[in-house]
Amino acid sequence: MSGPLDGIRVVELGVWVAAPAAGGILADWGADVVKIEPPQGDPARTFGRMLQIESGVNPPFEMDNRSKRSIVADLGSDDGRQVAMELLADADVFVTNVRPGALARLGFDFGTLAERNPRLVYGLITGYGAEGPDADRAAYDVAAFWARSGIADLLTRPGDVPPFQRGGMGDHSAGMTLAAAICAALVARQKTGEGQLVTTSLYRQGAYTVSFDLNTLLLTGQQIAIGRRETMGNPCMNNYATADGRRFWIVGLQGDRHWPALCRAVGRTDWLDDDRYATARARAANAVELIAVLDAVFATRPLDAWAEVFAGEPDFFWSPVNSLDDVLADDQFHAAGGIVYVPDGDGGSQPMVATPVDFHGTPWEPRSGAPTLGQHTDEIRAELARRRGRL
Repeated sequence: MSGPLDGIRVVELGVWVAAPAAGGILADWGADVVKIEPPQGDPARTFGRMLQIESGVNPPFEMDNRSKRSIVADLGSDDGRQVAMELLADADVFVTNVRPGALARLGFDFGTLAERNPRLVYGLITGYGAEGPDADRAAYDVAAFWARSGIADLLTRPGDVPPFQRGGMGDHSAGMTLAAAICAALVARQKTGEGQLVTTSLYRQGAYTVSFDLNTLLLTGQQIAIGRRETMGNPCMNNYATADGRRFWIVGLQGDRHWPALCRAVGRTDWLDDDRYATARARAANAVELIAVLDAVFATRPLDAWAEVFAGEPDFFWSPVNSLDDVLADDQFHAAGGIVYVPDGDGGSQPMVATPVDFHGTPWEPRSGAPTLGQHTDEIRAELARRRGRL
């Protein structure tokens, strides 16, 4: 159960979430990830306190750093830089989200490391890109991914203020992107024998996330309208409330296919021949009236009762609007592999959210929880000493 990246050696110089998330994905997939930390530790070690978790548990840090090894190395000192350089001398992958200017000052830029280890795949996440006037600008995902890329604006209701992003949303998607890019570069290395620099940015990740809208504007000059529930042109693509206050979303994207199933589900097959609703164009013209009628119908039963009705219609596509408690209680979430059990070091395990990829030929499983600060410093330094002895 070692995963497809068993035998791949990764050195991570990451802070907060983005690069540690990429390293965490690679660790889940079986790579040996050595996390270099300053004497004060990755600042993400403070998340638990920031979230006012009194037990001392740090769930965000555990998520992104399980199965790694931690070494403390002060890169401001000659000894710390030497240790890091030794780790990178025969590593397969370097993962970082430290700003390029700082990396260059430390001698950890791609050009310097590639001279020492031409096979190194160098994975870099920046805020705004590796080139341009803001290439060295500091960024968190709330700024570069959420705000600057247009996501927050697109999700702002007219006349309202922008919604707040949940923690790490852009960081985690950028981390997955970088993990995929690193794997592609490892495949390329099999052909060329050489590593390469692979980069992504929180800004690019945000723009790609809303590329449905952005590419439409780019190619046509038009912006896709922001839908409002009460006036949705396709009432089959909308959310509704039930008698017990639960909400669900109908996903009837194909009107000709999904409209009849909706009519049958609500007991209104007469609508199939009603000129107000019989065609997609007519439903759009009368959307306000139709949505109001559907609101009244769906408010007559609780969600569980509607779920039984919907189950009898194979062409009725829908989903409950789940709370986090609902997700954890959802049998399908567990059947789909949404939870992994991480060894706790005392013979037991802790449930955690799984990274969202399964390998059915080379399955992975977490090997350990997140390391304590510098937990493996002596072990890793001993390994380096043994390597030096073999040179």
